[in-house]
Amino acid sequence: MILAAVKEVRADERRVALVPESCKRLVKAGIDVVVQAGAGVAAGYPDEQYAQAGATVEADARLILGNADMVFHVQPPLESPAAGGHEADALKKGGVLVCTLKPSVNPDAVKRLAARGVTAIAMDCVPRTTRAQAMDVLSSQANIAGYKAVLLGANELPRYLPMFMTAAGTILAAKVFVIGAGVAGLQAIATARRLGAIVTATDVRPEVKEQIESVGAKYVGIELSQSAAAGGGYARELSTEDKARQAQLLAEQCAQVDMVVTTALIGGVRAPRLISEDIVRTMKPGSVIVDLAAEGGGNCALTEPGRTIVKHGVTILGPPNLPALVPLHASLVYSRNLEKLLLEFWKDGRFNLNLDDDILKASVITHAGEVVHPPTRQALESARPA
Repeated sequence: MILAAVKEVRADERRVALVPESCKRLVKAGIDVVVQAGAGVAAGYPDEQYAQAGATVEADARLILGNADMVFHVQPPLESPAAGGHEADALKKGGVLVCTLKPSVNPDAVKRLAARGVTAIAMDCVPRTTRAQAMDVLSSQANIAGYKAVLLGANELPRYLPMFMTAAGTILAAKVFVIGAGVAGLQAIATARRLGAIVTATDVRPEVKEQIESVGAKYVGIELSQSAAAGGGYARELSTEDKARQAQLLAEQCAQVDMVVTTALIGGVRAPRLISEDIVRTMKPGSVIVDLAAEGGGNCALTEPGRTIVKHGVTILGPPNLPALVPLHASLVYSRNLEKLLLEFWKDGRFNLNLDDDILKASVITHAGEVVHPPTRQALESARPA
């Protein structure tokens, strides 16, 4: 089997889907690995390291995609001059694509992959089970995003995060409020605490209170009229009554702190609107909001995805694709996630595409010319004009 990785097309993407460390193990397992020249340079992995790991380095992305039985990718396939058109159209018919596909928000890519007869495995749909833990790209990348969010916020903040005892007197520690205690939120808490901040955090899932406290933050929350847990570490939308009570809590907390980090997503895709413009007006001058849900629409009403703006004296960051700002380690853990998936189903010199397996059943989006993933199929049918 030929496994390939090519340079990512998205302008702000510095990660690579396959690193030399994984290449070495996959080559040892009997897999032929081909990597596009320069694919890993932006992440800190030069071509020489791939060659030393046993991979073949080639220049022509179109040729690589067309010959590979399986392709590792970070982003969903896009239009690519190097591929001579859309990457999905350049893939080998009947081949396998493994990437972070986000099928519900990339219908064009899904349709192209189905039309090409490609088996598309969406790593963002891998179930969050004990068996699949080593393949969980959402967690590995969210961990990096939470860490980087606090560093970006600290860089914009006009004050120290830690407390300092100086000859000029004591400088009090900054206060940080984290909204959402998934992987990104918990890492944001831990990073802010390591930097010396006083941290409070909230989540609509009260069962995460112990996790919040375990990384050094104080939990604040409301009593919900119904559970907001949707399974898999995700939250569902709140009732109207609970939304009103939550808004009051958020307004009170945001007015007291120096930095707010928001990480809330419904179903891992859509960002609920949590911080209104009125709440921003009540915040301290010079305070900072880092909106990690910017690409999902933003948790703050004033967030502009991809931009840093100042409104009502508050600096609001809407950083896209934060893991790409830490490309070496983001690529390393992402590659390990994909490597684990491949080797889990590697048997007798081939990739065993067992669609009855719980991992593949949840993550295979297209196969044999059809969209086989029920939620994606339903989303595509709902989007069709009447």
